[in-house]
Amino acid sequence: MLENYLPVLIFLIIGLAIGGVMVVLGGFVLAPKRPDKEKNSPFECGFEAFEDSRLKFDVRFYLVAILFIIFDLEIAFLFPWAVVLDQVGLFGVIAMGIFLGILVIGFIYEWKKGALEWE
Repeated sequence: MLENYLPVLIFLIIGLAIGGVMVVLGGFVLAPKRPDKEKNSPFECGFEAFEDSRLKFDVRFYLVAILFIIFDLEIAFLFPWAVVLDQVGLFGVIAMGIFLGILVIGFIYEWKKGALEWE
């Protein structure tokens, strides 16, 4: 019975060996290490850092993330639902209506909070 696992063991050993060789080649042999002042300086969109990095983010960044999740979920669930619409019947239509209603409530919340307006 253990001979059935021999190909899996060989595959794992070869995979780990190739991965280890790639790490050694990429990290130590092929990558030049020439640090200088420019490479070690903090980088912020091409400009010198002008504020502390521990400042709080504006709440709009989080609102945009929530907005993305709302639309991403909507699309991810609407396509499969539309494919099997004739099979799910009235129950599926009502369930999707409830789901879209919740997403519309989230969208209205985003709209009221001003996530769609950039200054």
